[in-house]
Order: sequence, then structure tokens, then C-alpha cells
Amino acid sequence: MTQERAWRKSSYSGATEDDNCVEVSLARDALVRDSKNPSGDVLTFGATAWRKFLEIC
Repeated sequence: MTQERAWRKSSYSGATEDDNCVEVSLARDALVRDSKNPSGDVLTFGATAWRKFLEIC
């Protein structure tokens, strides 16, 4: 499921491969994962929850 989606790295992440960073995939929902471990756990947010999250950031 998550491998078929397009992922993008956070603009707040560092410029090198060693920096901590997250990736997000947006569709009907928002998936968030650690870019260093793309096959690991994924957080799933519904569209409403994702919009609320962005409002407070």
C-alpha cells in the first residue's frame, strides 16, 4: 500500500542523508514515515486530522 504512493521529504529536514527527517504521502489521507526506515511503521491521519495538525504547526 505505502510503496505505491508518492512520498516527499519534509522541507524542515536537513540537507544530508544523516539528518533526521520525515516523509509524507498525501491522498485521501496523510501517511507519515521516517525516511531512514521507509518500510517501518507509518502514521495515518485522516484528512480532517491532518488539516487540524497543520493549523497548529
